[in-house]
Amino acid sequence: MFDGFEKFEVQTSDPEVKIVGRRGGKGPPLLLLHGNPLSHRSWANVANKLAQHFTVVAGDLRGYGESSKPRGYTDHSNYSFRRMAQDHVDVMAYFGYIKFFLAGHDRGGRTALRLAYDHPEKVSKTVFLDIVPTPVVWEEMSNMEVTLSLYHWTFMAQPVGFPETLMKGNEAFYIRTKLLSQGHGKGGFSEEEIAHYISLCTPENIHGVCEDYRAGATIDLQMDLEDKRAGRKIKCPVMLLWGERSHMSHQRLGPVEAWEPYLANMTRARALPCGHYPSEQAPEETYAEMRDFFIDAE
Repeated sequence: MFDGFEKFEVQTSDPEVKIVGRRGGKGPPLLLLHGNPLSHRSWANVANKLAQHFTVVAGDLRGYGESSKPRGYTDHSNYSFRRMAQDHVDVMAYFGYIKFFLAGHDRGGRTALRLAYDHPEKVSKTVFLDIVPTPVVWEEMSNMEVTLSLYHWTFMAQPVGFPETLMKGNEAFYIRTKLLSQGHGKGGFSEEEIAHYISLCTPENIHGVCEDYRAGATIDLQMDLEDKRAGRKIKCPVMLLWGERSHMSHQRLGPVEAWEPYLANMTRARALPCGHYPSEQAPEETYAEMRDFFIDAE
């Protein structure tokens, strides 16, 4: 797991936040961003192979893993995808990477979307794994089956203290249920991985994750809607990957249709034989698709 990678801790432009992760490999830089309730470890099944072709940088989002977990601001802006994106722009700048490949799963995919919006000059190509844009998710909430599968979007976005208090003392139950059974496309984690994510589920982590979702229901949604209304699109080449057994298959809008208003250059779109966690459930296919997409001449 992450053979030959170095662990790093980088101070960002936010004095309250350091980002922890791992870097390894050779070749053009590739930034990998994980989802909830995970850490950069979620890329372990594909990172070593990707490192044969790319210099892989995999960091924990603020609020997650070993990265800093500051208290949320009243407007949740310090947990917005804009702020999370800036964290990782800072990380890549620390290593001297001016332009890089980018891939994000789940919350990391939403961070990647904002990074590509705010810093288009830095992103060569982007892969979004098993997500559709945030406004589309909220529109899909009128679909009962989707809403039940994505219950955490509304639960974790509740006012400060409510979800934190209810989750306190139930961390192991929450992580095990969240990753293995609750909702569409779950499973694929070893007992060692489950134990790792339970160990990360501290009060500070729970607060940070809830702040992430509070921002997703407010400031992040507003930013994405403003970009859509203004006709702004992601211009770099984009590949969409999603699990054929995930909640994506139950949405009224298919992934390609959902993404079209946001992308100017959708070059590939593939369903993988998995659920919501491609790098855990279909690592070989995930690696192969990402390798081919990023290696192809621009």
